[in-house]
Amino acid sequence: MTNNLNEYDIQFLIEKLQKGEQIPEDYKYKLFPVKQKEYELVYAGKMRKEDVLANEDGVFPVPLQVEKVFNGEDYPSGSDEWRNMIVFGDNLQFLKTVYENKDPLIKDKVKGKVKLIYIDPPFGTGDEYDANKGQKAYSARAKGAEFVEFLRRRLILAKEILADDGSIFVRQDYHFGHYVKVIMDEVFGRENFRNEIMLKRVNYQGTNANKRFNPAHEIILFYSKTDNSDFNIIYRERGRELKWINAISPKENKKQNIIYIAGKKFIAPNEHHWRFSQTKFDKLHNEERIRIKDDYEYVDVFGNKQIGIPQYLESNLTPIDTLFTDIPGYSFTTNYPTENSEQLLERIIKSTTNPNDLVLDFFAGSGTTAAVAEKLGRRWIVCDIGKLAFYTMQKRILTIQDSKDLENPNKKYGKKARSFITVNTGLYDLKKVFELKKDDYIKFVMNLFEVEPIDKRIAGIKIDGQKKDGYYCIIYPYWQFKDAAVDEEYLEDLHSHIGKKIGERLYIIAPANYVDFITDYHQIEKTRYYFLKVPYQIIRELHKVQFKKFRQPQSKRNVNDLEDAIGFHFIRQPDVETRLVKKNGKVEIHIKKFLSNYLEEETGNELNNFESIAMVLIDKDYDGNVFVMDDFYFAEDLIGKKKEETEEDIRKDLKHKEDIIIPLSVEECGEKIMVVYIDIYGNEFKEVFTLRK
Repeated sequence: MTNNLNEYDIQFLIEKLQKGEQIPEDYKYKLFPVKQKEYELVYAGKMRKEDVLANEDGVFPVPLQVEKVFNGEDYPSGSDEWRNMIVFGDNLQFLKTVYENKDPLIKDKVKGKVKLIYIDPPFGTGDEYDANKGQKAYSARAKGAEFVEFLRRRLILAKEILADDGSIFVRQDYHFGHYVKVIMDEVFGRENFRNEIMLKRVNYQGTNANKRFNPAHEIILFYSKTDNSDFNIIYRERGRELKWINAISPKENKKQNIIYIAGKKFIAPNEHHWRFSQTKFDKLHNEERIRIKDDYEYVDVFGNKQIGIPQYLESNLTPIDTLFTDIPGYSFTTNYPTENSEQLLERIIKSTTNPNDLVLDFFAGSGTTAAVAEKLGRRWIVCDIGKLAFYTMQKRILTIQDSKDLENPNKKYGKKARSFITVNTGLYDLKKVFELKKDDYIKFVMNLFEVEPIDKRIAGIKIDGQKKDGYYCIIYPYWQFKDAAVDEEYLEDLHSHIGKKIGERLYIIAPANYVDFITDYHQIEKTRYYFLKVPYQIIRELHKVQFKKFRQPQSKRNVNDLEDAIGFHFIRQPDVETRLVKKNGKVEIHIKKFLSNYLEEETGNELNNFESIAMVLIDKDYDGNVFVMDDFYFAEDLIGKKKEETEEDIRKDLKHKEDIIIPLSVEECGEKIMVVYIDIYGNEFKEVFTLRK
């Protein structure tokens, strides 16, 4: 220690510790030096792995709240059977929840059991990316060290929850792929690097104006967790070496002119013979290196037309290498930017998993990973912070039976998805919290406020848990005292029993409407009684990093912006006034009012009408049960301007609009229309219109 700290440092640290104050970040490395690896990327803002896992970044595990069960008729809602998951929320919070392994929904079901992680995180460069047809797709705002550390913290958690025989694939482009490679060497170990895979970028429509070759490829970095990972060899056909196995002219009399296929005898045309012997044909057929095509017509040596000789296609299979340029890297089937192709995910999932293995994608976007895992009989979890992604994935899985089959793209998949759930993490429906059974409510709020359960009584008063600072916590049993409250009389009575035995503070978890104090705590003698209210009012002195909501984009080009969420929040429904107008064969949704129940975080000012609207999603033929998104409109689309604007420009234009009008075609609409209005904080207002046709 003497080599790292001088006398001033030592005295400074003693004073900090005596006051119970936080030790500055710079001193942690001096007090607890980390042995540097042979290769390590050093940059501003880099946090020690140990601190990330200990939640020193201010991001904590949060409870998982089931929003809805889909296709539950196959798996009753009370069953303990596995259900696949679409998770809405910050993926770092979700990964920490999985790593903690306490939430009842996933306890002992996910951590250490994930066989494959595939992620395609937005490439953090600040540059704009090309979608199909050359239009702007999205802009990832995070740059430099900010992006590298954003991804590294998630990779640290990813490794911890992977199975020992599991693998991870990370897609990147030329901007930051080299930095990500160094970070993955550091996190997963250079010895566990398996491949750098090349795949085709979307078609670039520009010219070489920047005095360089046009970017034509992206990469996928493939690592295993250990050297014990599973890998299945995948084959592909050599398209240029396909051969028709046909009856051909003999070179010698010993060639075979009869072959049996599925018990039927086929005789070669006159003076012809089959290229393969029966033995070789059977072997190739069993190895799936040849496949039967349709019957065909041929003309024999006498000029007569014959029908019935089958053709066979020699696959000439070869093991797949790291050039994935034979398949598309992206597809555009869901109108979601940067959608990975199903061929790509099929290849990756088949090569590193087997049926019923668990697959995870925590930058899920359009949900390609979930869709392909479902079709291949794998279990899956997908997570995304964007509402558009959340509803896109929900629709994709709900309508998967109408999508293309993997083996035969000319056919539909034809099967409904197995039961899956949608899950909220970090943004909760308050009504559902209070609908929980007593024991489930206690578990939920203790997870919410990071309270460790304990079994203890002090002077006959039950103590429910203990915070990390060592102070005790009790949960107010509001279900027993419907007409009572946490008021001054209650606290005086409580203090008379345990006040001298609990120290300087006691936490009380209670519904906000059961707490009669406006302040965050009430002090009696030397003891402060802190109120952890549901929904929570932030007590700043309890948090190293202040809570921060994640924002929903107001334009499509920002749909993949990188965000971090700190803490948790409860849904606060925006105030929306609308009406439906039928006019000249059109249906118009008129939005007259849209106000969010928040102050603007940056300025503390009230938000103007329309200023906080992020997007509007529409199900034009609502079945009365499940919302399936048909159309979506970003705030940018609702302005009625074509020019590209910043989100600040969009908000300025929105607050000056009198009405927002969304026209729909009557022919495209069913009897009912469901509309979901979403604000920039992820809160929703839903309504259903009934059309009289």
